[in-house]
Amino acid sequence: MTSPRAVLATLTALAATAALVAAAPAATADKPGGGHCARQGKIAIPGAEKQKVSCLDDLTTAGTVPSGHSRAADFAGLHTPGTVNPTGVPGIQIDGYFPDTSTTNTNNGWNHDSQFVIRIPDDWNGGLVITGAPGNRTQYANDFIWSDWVLAQGYAFASTDKGNMGLRFYDDGSEPGGSVREWNSRVTELTLAAKRVVKQVRAKAPQRTWMAGISNGGYLVRWQLENRPDLYDGGLDWEGTLLRADGPNLLTYLPTALRHYPAYAATGSPAAHAAMIAAGFAPGSEFLWPFHHTVYWDLTQRIYREEFDPSFDGATDAGTPYCASGTPQCDADYDYASRPAAVKEAMRSVELTGDIGKPLITVHGDLDTLLPIGTDSDVYEQLVDDAGRGVDHRYYRVEDGTHTDALVPAFPDRLRPLLPCARAGFDALTAWVEDGKAPPADATVPRPTSGDLLHTCAL
Repeated sequence: MTSPRAVLATLTALAATAALVAAAPAATADKPGGGHCARQGKIAIPGAEKQKVSCLDDLTTAGTVPSGHSRAADFAGLHTPGTVNPTGVPGIQIDGYFPDTSTTNTNNGWNHDSQFVIRIPDDWNGGLVITGAPGNRTQYANDFIWSDWVLAQGYAFASTDKGNMGLRFYDDGSEPGGSVREWNSRVTELTLAAKRVVKQVRAKAPQRTWMAGISNGGYLVRWQLENRPDLYDGGLDWEGTLLRADGPNLLTYLPTALRHYPAYAATGSPAAHAAMIAAGFAPGSEFLWPFHHTVYWDLTQRIYREEFDPSFDGATDAGTPYCASGTPQCDADYDYASRPAAVKEAMRSVELTGDIGKPLITVHGDLDTLLPIGTDSDVYEQLVDDAGRGVDHRYYRVEDGTHTDALVPAFPDRLRPLLPCARAGFDALTAWVEDGKAPPADATVPRPTSGDLLHTCAL
């Protein structure tokens, strides 16, 4: 039989233990790096109107598409089928949106633009990669080409829909050029917020912050390094869109394609072909012209012209699809040079200057038939040099690369994927900044005669 004194001693010991437990530090799960999805309860995204925090066993598309935390349709067409990505990266995903009045993005059932996604892997390497959607896509557009790959290396990742999206991105209530101006402000907004969120979760700010992007996303990289270099350590520009008030820009060469390609397609007209080449389309890219005429040229001209010059077609909304030259207010006859000064000023408000403030690597395919290399990255390289920033820039023209890697299977003997070259460029960028290892000099990257072109690229 236990004595009263023994019972009292036991109760006293239990009380002391309870007091020690109560005074103990927070559980391991609330410590930085303390376990799967540690400190997710600390997340409060600065400026966000909505946030949804999820603890996931796999942040890559292998896990997020089935779980509904990404959408395959949002990144379709940006990579070559058969591309193998890493999988099995556990961590935290935050979806949300910043205050906005436009409502074209229906992801997450929110019908609200300025949506973003932030992912923080459990095994974080101290870095952060920021991206913006290419084209007029959503915040998940970079999930396969960038998010999967950088997460597997330990980087945190963040992406924005740029504040407006879809085929009517121009219709957000802003003045001409305002939708594109919003793209840049939304990237800055996300970058600042993502740095804070990483610090909330890891109790320290990212040691390095990088930007990467393709097409319009590449434009965002260029603009941020020119205008907000304080936020980044460097950027990877994959065929970024060049916008210049005095040209070249999309509106200076796409009308030529719309006006002359039909004659070339119908009769093989030498004059029409010469006009296409003079506009900047690369000799040897002719086999890609039918696809681009059907899919890209007409739509791109009309919706971007509506963004910068809505008065051209009066009350008509983004012109008349595939109108024949000679039709009143037809985009095939659009002449950017003769348009009012206000149109140029709208373009000037978002133009690129080449005055980058941090290291930048540009990768562009020499058969790009939406953003021809001769009217885009060749020009941008010269702008960088003219601004006295050439020492911080490397430019790789990739032989047989075109604007979308999804076309590679249709022309396997004529095209090669650019994704592995863009990723090789990112690796070269980080080694340049972090290790002082200078990347190769500007060059045209030849197409190898053998090897795994789907996953490798030697710059």
